[in-house]
Amino acid sequence: MDAVILDHNIDTSFITQLERRNEKIKFVRIDADLTDSMKEDVSEEDLKEAKETLTETFRKALNNEKLNVTVEKLKNADISSVITLSEEGRRMQDMMKMYGMAGMDPSMFGGDQTLVLNANNELVKYILEHKDSEHIPVFCEQLYDLALLSNHPLTPDAMGKFVARSNKIMLLLAK
Repeated sequence: MDAVILDHNIDTSFITQLERRNEKIKFVRIDADLTDSMKEDVSEEDLKEAKETLTETFRKALNNEKLNVTVEKLKNADISSVITLSEEGRRMQDMMKMYGMAGMDPSMFGGDQTLVLNANNELVKYILEHKDSEHIPVFCEQLYDLALLSNHPLTPDAMGKFVARSNKIMLLLAK
């Protein structure tokens, strides 16, 4: 992949102008989706049951029926979860920040956020195998917040819940 670092406020507008003038040019953020170089070759059919089970488990635990969940076998088994945001959703967030609308909810414009779970990760496997355990909701919330933290800071309320949940998990480990 070729990467361009665009860290100035005008860069977003400049990229948009380049794309409009030449339809063959398309800029996409590296973290907009997981590339094939990060995933193992596995058919969708092999992960279908895991995806259905994990989607139901995470939606129930997070109390979010609209949560997009996908399951992939990532080459790095240490990565448990990742949040990807569509390029269009990311650009809408950038525009909202630029025009001082940062407090608005980006999802109202179709912010396409997806929770990607790694089927090779031991914690994801544990959640899949023990979906009815009393501790699974805590694990699901923690994995989701960890994935969110890799993209942006949590809100103060969400950060407070994250810290309290982290303490609860450490107490479980200590017992």
